Amino acid sequence: MKQKRFENPDQVVEPVFAGATIMVGGFGPSGVPEALTDAICRHDVRGLTIISNNAGTDETGIARLLMQGCVAKIICSFPRATESTVFKERFDAGEVELELVPQGTLAERIRTRGAGLGGFLTKTGVGTELAAGKEEHEIDGETYILERPLPADFALIKADCIDPRGNLTYRKAARNFNPVMATAATTVLVQASCEVDLGAIDPEHIVTPGIYVDRYCIYNSPR
Repeated sequence: MKQKRFENPDQVVEPVFAGATIMVGGFGPSGVPEALTDAICRHDVRGLTIISNNAGTDETGIARLLMQGCVAKIICSFPRATESTVFKERFDAGEVELELVPQGTLAERIRTRGAGLGGFLTKTGVGTELAAGKEEHEIDGETYILERPLPADFALIKADCIDPRGNLTYRKAARNFNPVMATAATTVLVQASCEVDLGAIDPEHIVTPGIYVDRYCIYNSPR
């Protein structure tokens, strides 16, 4: 069985390279793998493209990556929350690029990548700036735009329980974007709150099968 467990977050994120595209799970403060984002900050990896629902909360998670100058571009659906002050400062200063994607479209572009599909048609964004440069298709008299899959080199995932094969469960709302991101990235890096013996997780309760997980550590986050 492949060795997937590492002693700490710094070892888990060792493969992350400058210029990588990274999906970061979470919705607001819930389900954000902050131990892994903090480790990337300590490694001072630069030029990253971050794919996430939002642009960080206060000075933690993605916001800390922004503060340290690690992020060149963010692809997200909600960059200007009240708590996203760091993003606003960096964006206003021209230090970070933004690609705005509607939330449902963001989730589906990620899911489409994980499912191995070539894209999907949606009416969301038709007739707006978000449709600029995208293919349009007419079906039954309705206009749709083609949205393409959203790939990533890495996904940073926060899980609740994990077993030695990497099978994951999530805690309530902390599930959010984490499972779908785990299917869409080339390499999946996980921080989990606890590890259980092989067979301890009911197969019906496994959300992310271990085949998707490459490296993990156990870290009890305060959130």
